[in-house]
Amino acid sequence: MVNLSSYAGKAGVLFLTGLALASCTALSKEGPTAADIKAKATVKVSSDNKRSIFDYVLINVDDKAVNQFGKPAPQSLFGTFGNARSVAPQLRLGVGDVVQVTIFEAQTGGLFIPTDAGARPGNFVSLPAQQIDGQGDLNIPYAGQIRFAGRSVTDVQNEIADKLSNRAIEPQVLITLATQRSSQVSVLGDVRAPARIDVNPAGDRIIDVLARAGGPASPGYETFVTLERGTRKSTVFFDDILANTRENVYVHPDDTIYVYREAESFLAFGATNSGVVGASNKINFGSARITLAEGLAKVGGLDDTRADAKKVFIYRVMNRKQLANAGIDLTRFAPTQTSIPVIFQIDFRNPSAYFAAQNFNLANKDILYVDNSGAYELTKFLSLVTNTTSTVTSVADTVTAVRSGRDAIRTIGD
Repeated sequence: MVNLSSYAGKAGVLFLTGLALASCTALSKEGPTAADIKAKATVKVSSDNKRSIFDYVLINVDDKAVNQFGKPAPQSLFGTFGNARSVAPQLRLGVGDVVQVTIFEAQTGGLFIPTDAGARPGNFVSLPAQQIDGQGDLNIPYAGQIRFAGRSVTDVQNEIADKLSNRAIEPQVLITLATQRSSQVSVLGDVRAPARIDVNPAGDRIIDVLARAGGPASPGYETFVTLERGTRKSTVFFDDILANTRENVYVHPDDTIYVYREAESFLAFGATNSGVVGASNKINFGSARITLAEGLAKVGGLDDTRADAKKVFIYRVMNRKQLANAGIDLTRFAPTQTSIPVIFQIDFRNPSAYFAAQNFNLANKDILYVDNSGAYELTKFLSLVTNTTSTVTSVADTVTAVRSGRDAIRTIGD
């Protein structure tokens, strides 16, 4: 006869088995298990599991943090290239420029004006247009080899007149720039007509040369302008140049202006009302600046059923100098580490946190993470237990029925 009493002794095992089966049903897998991945690795490079993957700084968002980190570190063309007067650069002649030299004399009978000058108009002679050679020089009749490159027009005019003064009658010299090739700026990237653009002797500013290149091809809030001059370089939003006239600096010959489009964005993870439980989202700013409050609004705010309002985090990599200037102790980080991982935490249970969120700007590539509440984790566990209990109850009912049948057989036998 079958020993049915053993079923009762195995109730705990049945419960655990049912729990495991329910777990497998509730938590499906779309790929290999972590154990399989580890077991099949040819080479394993392990680290200390007790140590964080990256060392980071944790900062609570309060009024001090908003003042220190709430606004992005400013980028400024004026701070890099401007000056107190912000005057246009004095243009110089250069290799490749084509110039026209005109020489005037006070009366006829001189070096260039014949005695019968009445047969010709004016008291001057115009030399053929010449290109400044690779050495930066030009040959002027009776004045010899003259250095043009790197000098102002006035300086060259005075030198030629001085060298002709002992042969011509009170000579005066006028130099006209026929073709300008040395005083140009390069405008590249996301503009409608990239080109090498001549610099106006009166001075051109950033907006002037961008206009001559057709202007940016993308919205201003997604357009960055980089100005490079020698070894110095600075990048700003196109909209910032429009908003602040001081940023509209003068360009210099040989400057490079590079315009590019980058839609700034942040990533959102965790318990937000983004539409799908557990979904992550890449959110474009849609403007030059976006605050934490606006970022949360873009993902639908916190999910009341899941989110822990005390545990809203912003992950960001920051410049070491900015953190040091804020008085944060960075001695635990290597002196050579210039970029420091930072996590900002804000507690929305605190009513004033919403004011902080209105004044704390998100930065490009930030990660916004909202943690689940303990109550939600408990709810998930209880749901799992409920499903498991249903499975185990079915097994228990079967055992009870078998026991009842056994008792009935014994009664008949008696």
